[in-house]
Amino acid sequence: MPVFSASPLLDRLEENLFSALERMAAQIDTSQRPLVDLSSGSPRQPTPAVVVATLQSAAAQPENHDYPSFWGKPTLRQAIARFYQRQYGVALDPDSEIAVFHGSHIGVTGLPRALLAPGQYLVSTDPCYPIYRSAAAQAQARFYGIPLHAKNQFLPDFTDVPEAVAREAGLLMLNYPHNPTGAVATPRLFDDALAFVQRLNVPLLHDFAYSAIGRHAQEAPPSLLTQPEGKAWGVEIYTMSKTFLMAGWRFGFAVGNASVISAFKKLHSHSYSTVFGAVQDAAITALDLPESEVAGFAALYHRRRERAIRALEAMRWPVDARQGTFFLWLPVPAGYSSQQFTERLLHEAQVLVAPGHGFGAGGEGFVRLSLTASDEALDEALKRIAALKLFS
Repeated sequence: MPVFSASPLLDRLEENLFSALERMAAQIDTSQRPLVDLSSGSPRQPTPAVVVATLQSAAAQPENHDYPSFWGKPTLRQAIARFYQRQYGVALDPDSEIAVFHGSHIGVTGLPRALLAPGQYLVSTDPCYPIYRSAAAQAQARFYGIPLHAKNQFLPDFTDVPEAVAREAGLLMLNYPHNPTGAVATPRLFDDALAFVQRLNVPLLHDFAYSAIGRHAQEAPPSLLTQPEGKAWGVEIYTMSKTFLMAGWRFGFAVGNASVISAFKKLHSHSYSTVFGAVQDAAITALDLPESEVAGFAALYHRRRERAIRALEAMRWPVDARQGTFFLWLPVPAGYSSQQFTERLLHEAQVLVAPGHGFGAGGEGFVRLSLTASDEALDEALKRIAALKLFS
């Protein structure tokens, strides 16, 4: 059988972090006790019953059996506009300022492709969600990560961007609440980011994946679009996965600057497929849920965070309680690399976490622990880790 060469593009793509973790976990003997996976970022709560019921009913409607529009149903785009007006006080034109797609991954990788010229820089943070680096590669662009530091609460300082990078920047891409560090944006961060892109005359893309999960139940993480000039210079990517517990449904959308939305829509019509009409109908139901009900979905993660922090403090594992998202970003013990510590937890405690270096060089010395496992699984994992007495 002949062996064919792959595109040179694939040489620029790093191995997917979570594929590597899956392969590591498959090698572990779980005959004595089961593996506890604290590496996953997939919510495991059930999707709201009313959303499931809408899907079931809508799947039987003949109009949903045809090819859907690339732009999404008008009623869906209107529901997105209502949601942003209600949640953030931001007015959106459903026709020119909203794009829908089959999962936010398409927005994260597709928008850079629609905006960047070959050789330009996608400027983001280090560490960051690894797909941002591959998004730059797929756009034939270069990647620069602004170093993040604990002393600055993992917020970027745009004066750290070298002038040579700034001159060739084509896009700034941020993600707050931040994966993996859990940092939450401040209005000052967005003001500084907008000043940076205005100086360079480039757009700002904000991945708002953890929009509903701040540092505590009373905190609503800020949207970029609430800032003055935010919608003029920026686009925000929103996913239904976390806020509405719809991870497997693969539905996301982008809102903001009309020229960016228009560019993405053109790329979308050539590169990606459309969203099943019944899923669109279910998304409308989710977007119109009462705010109190939506806040209840995130409350579980706040309770788990408090519970986990108490357990971590009891084993003397240093933890910064000022974290959002449903992750905890934790330093590894002295003498370990991120990979070494991850492997020790996996082999000796049968607990899988995500090593920090997988999120970029700036993540070395940390691991990311997820709060999406059940209460029982999380408690068991922390009990096993405590038994190793790594911090005493």
